[in-house]
Amino acid sequence: MAILDKFLTRFPVWAALSILTISCASPSVDASQTEVNGDTIAEQALANGHATAVFAMGCFWCAEADFEKLDGVVAVVSGYTGGELKDPTYRQVTHGDTGHYEAVLVTYDESKLSYDDLLATFWTNIDPFDANGQFCDKGTSYRAAIFPRSDSETEAANKSKEQRNEELQEEPVTAILPRATFYKAEEYHQDYYKKNPIRYGIYRSRCGRDARLADIWGSSSK
Repeated sequence: MAILDKFLTRFPVWAALSILTISCASPSVDASQTEVNGDTIAEQALANGHATAVFAMGCFWCAEADFEKLDGVVAVVSGYTGGELKDPTYRQVTHGDTGHYEAVLVTYDESKLSYDDLLATFWTNIDPFDANGQFCDKGTSYRAAIFPRSDSETEAANKSKEQRNEELQEEPVTAILPRATFYKAEEYHQDYYKKNPIRYGIYRSRCGRDARLADIWGSSSK
């Protein structure tokens, strides 16, 4: 709050209001996304002795921040997956019927983290009962989903979903879908929480993400 108060004393009211209305659905630019896709990233990770995993958790700005806290996570890339359109842009995904989800591709060191560890972080950072999006962001591109790459990952994902059903006494609506081509999002979105910490912090707070996570998961939410 001290940071926000300092910010508000240094900028005009109109500027402050423009910041307060920011959402994950309102980028200031919409440049074409990079041609580097998830297959290339996965190949590079494998060559370096690392593994990759893909998750959709609503706004990918927040998903990046959540996973990058973990010791053993090497990198997190924001992007799009699950749809039919090749090389989609942010505007097409959020305003069109592409079938794509906003998602993140997590590269991690398996000597420090397991796929089950990533699943645990995934669950405690989503609302598993929202079929229409996540928190303040609504629409098909903001739905939560797990994208396993192998039979063992699919088994682990299904098991984790059953465990959350038992834990919460309510069945999650979260989808578990086969891993598809992952397209890296525009550079504007990469590490947004690091490049724009004040805007990101205000967005996350006003979106009600952490409050809702605390309601669902209690002290398990991160």
